[in-house]
Amino acid sequence: MSYYTVVNCMDGRVQRPALDYLTERFGADYIDSITESGANGVLARREDPALVDSILRKVTLSIKKHQTIGIAVAGHHDCAGNPGDKEHQNRDTTEAIRFLHERFPDTPLIGLWIDEQWTCEEINV
Repeated sequence: MSYYTVVNCMDGRVQRPALDYLTERFGADYIDSITESGANGVLARREDPALVDSILRKVTLSIKKHQTIGIAVAGHHDCAGNPGDKEHQNRDTTEAIRFLHERFPDTPLIGLWIDEQWTCEEINV
């Protein structure tokens, strides 16, 4: 039994694309979903320490209790919580991954972009 973790926006339109992509790509049996409005922006800018700490606690739990095999951070088209185009979203996702890598250096991390067709793709980070 394997787990993968995704830090994703709370927007319901982006949940299924991320879950399907990670299940297929990594063969994970389960996906731990950690959601927050504009989560990639929350971690990239770290302006709200309480939200950042909440996300970090949940990622830590996923790693310790589920032995997650990796963490994905997702950004998406038409995000209300972190408005911006694809370039903005990917920049925030990349910074969020850098930040998480400092805290969880032994866990593989990837970035995801979910476009206007709700298609999920990995980004280069």
